[in-house]
Amino acid sequence: MRESLEKMLAKGVDNSLLRFGLGKACLDQNDASAAREHLQRCVALDPRYSAAWKLLGKAQHALGDSDAARQAWEHGLASAREQGDKQAEKEIAVFLKRLDRHTQ
Repeated sequence: MRESLEKMLAKGVDNSLLRFGLGKACLDQNDASAAREHLQRCVALDPRYSAAWKLLGKAQHALGDSDAARQAWEHGLASAREQGDKQAEKEIAVFLKRLDRHTQ
């Protein structure tokens, strides 16, 4: 899947959905650095994409950057609340609580 998405990107297709798919595929393959790059582009294209913020936080956390993970999840939480996305709101709140427990 990742290869086909990368081919689309190489052909000049670039949008938030493609970047989200690439970011998720990279995370699934434990490539948090590439995931972060794609997900940062995704939220730059669509700042209201709460699922992308959630995955960006996961990528940042996997790279050991707790502060950046917190920022991404806080953006995602605000976006989820703004759009009434209760599921994303619950998931992101759990990630933030876990982060708080690990940083205390």
